[in-house]
Amino acid sequence: QVELEESGGGLVQAGGSLRLSCVKSGRTFGPYTMAWFRQAPGKEREFASGVNWATGSTNYEDSVKGRFTVSRDNAKNTVYLQMNSLKPEDTAVYYCAFRAGFMRTYWNEYGVWGQGTRVTVSS
Repeated sequence: QVELEESGGGLVQAGGSLRLSCVKSGRTFGPYTMAWFRQAPGKEREFASGVNWATGSTNYEDSVKGRFTVSRDNAKNTVYLQMNSLKPEDTAVYYCAFRAGFMRTYWNEYGVWGQGTRVTVSS
């Protein structure tokens, strides 16, 4: 059974940076995807970024391209989200998610979630 644990959220001023981490535990078989979603108050959970664990290929939502970088550390079973040039509209709870199979961008395609970590960007 896969479990995820995020860390790294916090309060930052606009233009600042944060790095989120998500540690995966449990065995997996076959290809899988690790992704970051975010949910702002009153809004639907949306895809921010993801990585195909086997190939390292990545995907980004348009509003974070060029500012966010997703990466993985195989030895540590950890996926990271480096967030630079943060904006107030990035304020949300960020969730790490696991999907057995190839990358999808809709939250309903993911079966395992972390508890979420809050990111607040002040103007």
